[in-house]
Amino acid sequence: MAQHDPIMDALTKIRNAEIASKKEVILKPASKFLGEILKIAKENDYIEDYKVNDSKGVIFIEVKLNGKMNTCKAIKPRYAVKRNDFEKYEKRYLPARDLGLLIVSTPQGLMTHSQAKLKGLGGRLIAFMY
Repeated sequence: MAQHDPIMDALTKIRNAEIASKKEVILKPASKFLGEILKIAKENDYIEDYKVNDSKGVIFIEVKLNGKMNTCKAIKPRYAVKRNDFEKYEKRYLPARDLGLLIVSTPQGLMTHSQAKLKGLGGRLIAFMY
């Protein structure tokens, strides 16, 4: 039986909204982990903004899109990557060198693959976007 993956669902909703030229999308269920992914997307200018809302006990995230993202997808299975092995996955998931980013879960938290390489960290691949 297939496992439910809320990160994959959220990134698919964002990608579909971008394709449909929507200005915003609402993501449920919300989580701190998803919030960290959106924070990285905002820092790298792939989304305009996001806001966590808690109305009547239902927590959801409202994401404002800017039309600058071509695609974003969760990576399954979540490959473990050593600090020197990012290039193999950059070639697999990103369209060109220095275009796009891989989101990596490291012992120091979520970050882009570029940040992980600079800090000399490995981790698990979570998602990619460009």
